[in-house]
Amino acid sequence: MSVQFGPSVIQPRRILVRGVNWLGDAVMTTPALLRLRARFPAAHISLLGPAKLNDVWLHHPAVDEMIPFQAGEGIFSIAKKLRAGKFDLAMVLPNSPRSAMEVFFAGIPQRLGYARPWRNFFLTQAIPSRVGAVKMRKRSVAEIQRLIAGQGVLTSNQPTATSNFLAHQTHEYLQLVAALGASGEPLAPQLVVTPDEVLAAKEKFGLADTARSVFGLNPGAEYGPAKRWPAEKFIAVAKEIQQRTNCTWLIFGGKGDTELAGRIAQEIQQLATGNQQLNLAGRTSLRELMALLKLCRVLLSNDTGPTHVAAALGTPVVVPFGSTSPELTAPGLPGDPRHQFLRADVACAPCFLRDCPIDFRCMNDLSAQRVVEAVLRVVA
Repeated sequence: MSVQFGPSVIQPRRILVRGVNWLGDAVMTTPALLRLRARFPAAHISLLGPAKLNDVWLHHPAVDEMIPFQAGEGIFSIAKKLRAGKFDLAMVLPNSPRSAMEVFFAGIPQRLGYARPWRNFFLTQAIPSRVGAVKMRKRSVAEIQRLIAGQGVLTSNQPTATSNFLAHQTHEYLQLVAALGASGEPLAPQLVVTPDEVLAAKEKFGLADTARSVFGLNPGAEYGPAKRWPAEKFIAVAKEIQQRTNCTWLIFGGKGDTELAGRIAQEIQQLATGNQQLNLAGRTSLRELMALLKLCRVLLSNDTGPTHVAAALGTPVVVPFGSTSPELTAPGLPGDPRHQFLRADVACAPCFLRDCPIDFRCMNDLSAQRVVEAVLRVVA
């Protein structure tokens, strides 16, 4: 029998939130976590999530404790960890069967999550899909060909430029906490770094004495090539903005981005002498990345996890969108005018594919000059 949640029905003392598995998605859950904290201010809230994201939650006002798991760790190992927490309630944010099974085998008496195939048995309250939810459906090559030939129409569950803010992924998580009596009204995603962390990062990477404005550049994207604006366009934008503002560029990226970041850094540095760029690809911890993003006046980036982190730390972002949709997953609070999201007017975007099956027009048609103007608007 399902347990009906509501403001007067349940007052949990210990809450487990089963977190999501990717950095950008984790940031988009923070509005719901803040609403959960406001609903149950005296509860102890623990977050179960992958160890690689553990440091994201340091100092976060909605999370009292992190329970990390390692890649490849089994369901029963995780359930054993959770049993020791003696939780009253579990809120399961991912839609996978496995995430529901983890809290079921942990013996947590109340288990809330979205109704999905192969997992409803493991929940005590399976929440129906949200009205107005838009699914990120990958387009087929045949559909893309029809659209660019002018013979196709957008399907009803594919986002468009006229989609409203209620399509955004943050509302998926807010509806779950609303089922517990919390407010479902949107909030800006929020992460926390301390002034001491910012100062330590500045000193470690030689930025303590710089008098220049610091801008961020993040040219990589883990999901695939279809999310990556071309490198030569990043270079053109970085060069022009450096000449017009005399900024220092911090170039971010993971270990897989070191070659790309090095190429961009070399191109910027050829402009003149002085500290005009700092290549940080593969050199920062997650907390150092957060501190340095907090330091930037603006971040120019593809649609990827660090962009969400920057916006949640209060740094404005400029993002070229191609295969993905700002209506669904743009960083920050939907509609926040501080951020600039740019895309070309092409019929086949968003396609949600990792690789473009045609000519990459969604990114190639987005000019460097449009992006320069957007960055300068943000920092003006």
